[in-house]
Amino acid sequence: MLRLRTYAYYALLFVLLFHILIVCLLCDTPPISRDALIHHLAIPKLWLNHGGFYEIPWAEYSYYPMNIEVLYLVSLYFKNDIAPKFIHFVFGLGTGLLVFCYLKQRFDRIWGLLGMIIFITTPIVVWLSTSAYVDLGMTFFTTGSILSFTKWRGSGYGRLKWLIISSSFMGMALGTKYNALIVWFFLNLMIAYYYAKDTRRQLPALKYGFVFFTITLLIASPWYIKNYLLTGNPFYPLFESFFRVLHKGGGGGDGFGAIVQTLEIDFFQRRRMMYGESFWMTILIPVRMFFQGSDDSYRYFQGVLNPILIIFLPFAVIDRSLRKDTILFMGFSGFFIFMVYFLTAKQVRYILPVIPFLSILAVVGIKNVADMLRPTDYPFRSQSGGVRNVLTSISRLSLFAIVVIFLTFNLSYLKNRFDRIQPLKYVLRKETRDAFLRRHLASYPAIDYINQTLSADDRIYLFFLGRRGYYLDRPYRNEHSFGMATVNRMVSAAKSKEEFEKFIQSLNCTHILMRTDMFVKYLVDNFSKEEIVRFLSLIKESWKLLYESNGYALYSLCL
Repeated sequence: MLRLRTYAYYALLFVLLFHILIVCLLCDTPPISRDALIHHLAIPKLWLNHGGFYEIPWAEYSYYPMNIEVLYLVSLYFKNDIAPKFIHFVFGLGTGLLVFCYLKQRFDRIWGLLGMIIFITTPIVVWLSTSAYVDLGMTFFTTGSILSFTKWRGSGYGRLKWLIISSSFMGMALGTKYNALIVWFFLNLMIAYYYAKDTRRQLPALKYGFVFFTITLLIASPWYIKNYLLTGNPFYPLFESFFRVLHKGGGGGDGFGAIVQTLEIDFFQRRRMMYGESFWMTILIPVRMFFQGSDDSYRYFQGVLNPILIIFLPFAVIDRSLRKDTILFMGFSGFFIFMVYFLTAKQVRYILPVIPFLSILAVVGIKNVADMLRPTDYPFRSQSGGVRNVLTSISRLSLFAIVVIFLTFNLSYLKNRFDRIQPLKYVLRKETRDAFLRRHLASYPAIDYINQTLSADDRIYLFFLGRRGYYLDRPYRNEHSFGMATVNRMVSAAKSKEEFEKFIQSLNCTHILMRTDMFVKYLVDNFSKEEIVRFLSLIKESWKLLYESNGYALYSLCL
């Protein structure tokens, strides 16, 4: 038995180290992930190009909390845009270590390693570990905050340092991403509730809840104060309708209406129209995410999970010694998924803060099943006892096989991502940086042309590029609707040549870079033939095509 445990430990350790090696190879390539090029690297680069922080009103994401982007800014200052992916991966490993430490303390290092591996090899975690995003940073801080609270509660509320550590973690999470507001709300309630429940003392419960609230707010406050000073809304662009009404001094009814408008949920109708989903299929999205995810499909939640995270949940509550924690973790997971379901886009990465706790609960459930299937030693070898032990051994082997199959699914995803990115060509210097980017980004040839030929005074307006502007070394701007709103106004202004030219001048740009197929499709889908002909005739007169490649075109505005 001891030998089997040793083999299991080294097998898990090998899987962990192999996973880390492959992810490091994937990280050692130029950034190509969408939000990195839109936001997480693009905004720090704009700050550096400007010589420091400045307001960027056309980029609403520049108002988001940016604790992690500050780390990326330091990397970009030293002309290194590969390091941010390693930074993000380290946060993922750190979260895995928190899972390991929790399970190791409750059980042993083998179960701790299993929990860590389940977390860091989960496909959405793999995807994020190889991208310069911030989700793993926020998840590290929220996980640290909740686990620190369990330490404080486990000490009988006697070791105040764990409450302070929990508050500090949560403050860092709030300074990383708005989604952490949901965790903050939940944990603040749980601190007051559990303290009052466990000690029968309500006034100290409110006091400690206030301590947690205050420390968290102080640590996160710089980003929220900045937003308030710039926009009058500390959560900008969230709840903008509400704060607009608030500043105008509207009545209570208007304020409530603004909140309702902010939290409007019409996704049932949208999914029925777009994907033909029934009401019940849409309701079951939180469960379907664990079975039907796909990286490149909004229909299937823009990410992949693993069913192992939920199929062992019913067995996690069997162990009474951990029931307090398991109920907390289940409650948090259910609450967070519920809130995300109604308040944000239906994307897998938005429920990332629950994945560490589902990993813990999966291991607890697996261990509980394994303990139930433990062979029984009989004082006398009877036929029935021997048969029972054989069946038990077969059941334990089946459990082991199920876990291996699920982990193999994770490793298969890692292989597919490795095959898709093919990092070795770049890592071994058999492929240049430009060649790598041209292989992965269809817009890069046009962007490279801009960087090589246009002057520093030229200004680019982006249409239908998905707002991906990071690789542009010239001033640029875009809009929230990817250019659709501006196209609408251009077509409207095209009723006369003078009005059209006046509108183009108001854009304050010298060039336009667009994805042509989407531009044409948008025109055909939204305007009459007469409007399109009039609009395109004016474009032909006043725009000059400078470059076209891979369906992307650069125009000079000859006004």
